[in-house]
Amino acid sequence: MASEVTTRPLTEDDRELLRTATLANLNWTGEARFGPRDLDERPDLRHYTGFRPERGDLGLVAERDGQSVGVVWVLFLDAHDPGYGFVADGVPELSIWVAPGARGRGLGGELLRAALDEARRRGVERVSLSVEAGNPAVHLYRRSGFRPVLGAAEGTSAVDL
Repeated sequence: MASEVTTRPLTEDDRELLRTATLANLNWTGEARFGPRDLDERPDLRHYTGFRPERGDLGLVAERDGQSVGVVWVLFLDAHDPGYGFVADGVPELSIWVAPGARGRGLGGELLRAALDEARRRGVERVSLSVEAGNPAVHLYRRSGFRPVLGAAEGTSAVDL
């Protein structure tokens, strides 16, 4: 029998998980386009590994048998340090990662729904994200109401809550 997946709040202590997830998201094609050094040296990537609840960031970690199998995090990045999915100050950017062995079972959708529900509960009106053309995750985002943002960088979508 498969063990149950549980979730817990993301914390500042989950930095290594966010590093792993960010690298996997950046290298989603299977090609190692980015490495750990890029996360350390490139501000446009480094901010995805910094979870700061004091600025309003939120997130959840999915675990099975004590191991992380997924994470969703929503960061309030502003115009001074924008993410690839930047829309406007006050519109947080969502990232999500599911471990390869846990994909195809609805975990990504569950994490996405839970993060959007929590954002809505906190009074957030809109959430953005960035996804490269060809990434199969775009289907999940579209089903969840994310739509392309005119005038934003290519691949930027948002959902109104």
